[in-house]
Amino acid sequence: MSDRTTCWLLGDQLNPDLDVLDAADDVLLIEAHGFADRKPYHAHKLTLVFSAMRHFRDELRERGRDVTYVRAESFGEGLDEFFAERAGRGAGDGGDDGDDPRLRLMRPASHGAGERLRELVAERGGTLELVDNELFWTTPADWREWAGGEETAIGADGAADRTYRQENWYRHVRRETGVLMDDGDPAGGEWNYDDLNQETPPDEWEPPARPTFEPDALTRETHAWVCERFDTWGNDSLDGFAWPVTRDGAREALDRFVREGLPAFGRYQDAMVGGEPFLSHSLLSPAVNLGLLDPREPVRAVERAYQERGVEPGAYDPAEHDRDGAGPTSLDDFGDGAESETPSEPAPVPLNAAEGFVRQVIGWREFVRHVYREAMPELADANRLEQSRDLPPAYWDGDTDMRCLSEAVGHVREHGYAHHIERLMVLSNFALVYGADPAELNEWFHLGFVDAYHWVTTPNVVAMGSFGTDVLSSKPYASSGSYVNRMSDHCADCPYAVSRTTGEGACPFNALYWDFLKENEETLRGTGRMGLMYSHVDDKDDAEWAAIRDRADRVRELAVEGEL
Repeated sequence: MSDRTTCWLLGDQLNPDLDVLDAADDVLLIEAHGFADRKPYHAHKLTLVFSAMRHFRDELRERGRDVTYVRAESFGEGLDEFFAERAGRGAGDGGDDGDDPRLRLMRPASHGAGERLRELVAERGGTLELVDNELFWTTPADWREWAGGEETAIGADGAADRTYRQENWYRHVRRETGVLMDDGDPAGGEWNYDDLNQETPPDEWEPPARPTFEPDALTRETHAWVCERFDTWGNDSLDGFAWPVTRDGAREALDRFVREGLPAFGRYQDAMVGGEPFLSHSLLSPAVNLGLLDPREPVRAVERAYQERGVEPGAYDPAEHDRDGAGPTSLDDFGDGAESETPSEPAPVPLNAAEGFVRQVIGWREFVRHVYREAMPELADANRLEQSRDLPPAYWDGDTDMRCLSEAVGHVREHGYAHHIERLMVLSNFALVYGADPAELNEWFHLGFVDAYHWVTTPNVVAMGSFGTDVLSSKPYASSGSYVNRMSDHCADCPYAVSRTTGEGACPFNALYWDFLKENEETLRGTGRMGLMYSHVDDKDDAEWAAIRDRADRVRELAVEGEL
């Protein structure tokens, strides 16, 4: 056996500063295409993934790395080509002189992928060592030490024999990492400032411009190949493609967020505004999930921004700041040493903004990754409420008079993106009260979102959004149109009346919501935090329930017909 070690990196491990590279003699990248032949992925998602891989290959080579880059239909075919190439290299060419290749791979996040890849390598006479994935802040060992005991199991009824709650994990990780901590206590004295992050912006406020990254020749070539090679879904024009495909671009996007988006992020992070897909959201999840950014980088950058420009929770009003004419925040003021083209007085960073962002990364992202590991493979098929309806056509074409649903689907079709409240409280919420199959909704998210991977969507969509299991949530995230009305400006411009539940023209969310509660009463009535809702269920008489059922049935008919 040769002592030469090849570092195999996957398409979501695109970071040139990984420790796993330090002990490697060379690098293997396999650009496998078969997955994109089977389903219609968003054109921007495929362009992003393949362009980022090709740019990463070139960056490694510029750094002096010996990179084998294979384009193949599958990992198996890619390994065949790699092994054949390696066998054909003589010792004088730096080859292994016929010895079986030894590979090292950071453990993939998707369930069972590491073991399947190890089997593929073994079938070809090589060995594959799996090591911890550096692109997560916490390890499986960290989780096991915190959680203790055995892995969870999800029964046929969707009930988990062991459940986990994000808030407990989040506090643990804050303590372990020291992020936003002050002598063992959370900065500001509270762990969570979510109650300050639920405002809708005034009409006169304008969010910062989205960072744009002009596609270079390699991205344009990749995009043209994607459009010719695959059947895709969503916007296939490169004009609207603005995602970073390199580490330098990702770091620039991070700098822009810290400088311009973070001050307003907290206050408005749950808001939905017509014509504004991005608001002050970081838009960093595609880069983090590709590996272009280590998750520690945005967390530490936000923490540093708060240390330098922090103010009390809720103390900074971005709308007032904009009216005063102050400019965007400069990274110079955060001590990064980067030169700024806008050296004006930086905006303050309120603690609720910094904490809200940190919670998304070291709280939620790390949490769902571990819950996914614990609960698979049963998690993917969990369907506690036995919902089985097909997604209505509006999810694919965006053609609906429901302003909130049309906006959210439109954002996905155009950009391969919608922010977390649109994902949970519009796209998932409507599918939930409509009765859609959780697995079908999960696939739709996976196909359409540029930051979506199986480990990302499955816990978020099946468990949280569809309440297919209670493994990470004690209640379904279902609501009537009142939530959308409170958190958006959509209802004011919608032809449906959010104030009405029944009859023609009533908001579809309303009748579907009450019908959902009634239909699933046996399962949900005793569920945590559902007592108040079922007290309202009990207040309705038979005539009201008959009208609700008629309206819900009609809404579903319209949805199936594409006439909603």
